[in-house]
Amino acid sequence: MGRWEAALRFIGVGWFIAISIVLGVWGGLWLDTKFGTAPVMVIVGLILGLVVAFYGVYRMLLPLMRNKRDKENS
Repeated sequence: MGRWEAALRFIGVGWFIAISIVLGVWGGLWLDTKFGTAPVMVIVGLILGLVVAFYGVYRMLLPLMRNKRDKENS
């Protein structure tokens, strides 16, 4: 994997984190206005966005970690 490919993958990871958190908070805000439960749903949306972000980052970076381990073992 070239340097540019790795750099682009990390940029994609950053965008994924940002979008996951923003969508979670936005969804929580929308639900709060719909049901009048402020700030409960915003907090739930934030937590859900963080969980999705961390799981997604793990899944995205797993191939990079495997490639590095394979190169070290050979």
